[in-house]
Amino acid sequence: MRKLFFILIAVATVFSACKKSEVEDVYNPTDDGLVGNWVSKGADVAPLLVNYFKVDSITANFQSNNTYKVVSYSKGVPTNYAGTFVQTKPASGAIWNIKLNQSTPTAVTSEGIFEITKVGQGYTMKYEVVQTEPNIGATPPTAAAGFGSSSGGALGQMNVQKFVKRQCISIDY
Repeated sequence: MRKLFFILIAVATVFSACKKSEVEDVYNPTDDGLVGNWVSKGADVAPLLVNYFKVDSITANFQSNNTYKVVSYSKGVPTNYAGTFVQTKPASGAIWNIKLNQSTPTAVTSEGIFEITKVGQGYTMKYEVVQTEPNIGATPPTAAAGFGSSSGGALGQMNVQKFVKRQCISIDY
């Protein structure tokens, strides 16, 4: 009877943590990489985006079918981005490579790196990418050189962003 009581409490906690239209996300960073829903806001937004584009928050949804949707907010005004991505597991270490082929609002290609870290019951992601096509003269960061290595380190940490993984995912009925 005591075990049943604890099982009921655990189940109630899991289901009460998400809204009715959301379910608990089952996530394995070793296999999934950045697949999932992520949020970056306040001090977590890359200083480059804050200073030059007045971005105050970003939501990102990377799907297992290699499509993504990102919404960037500047003073509450959203800008939508969408496209496809390819993520590559590291042969060693924890830093993955990523290539994004954006189709909306304009066609651009960006490349970079990311790293997922478990923090308490959740996950954070360190993320750094630069536009490579059309060429704007930027070179992507590399896993070997680490975060802050965009354009040979010229940007330092200005282009490094932190995301927090959402623990629930939306479902459609």
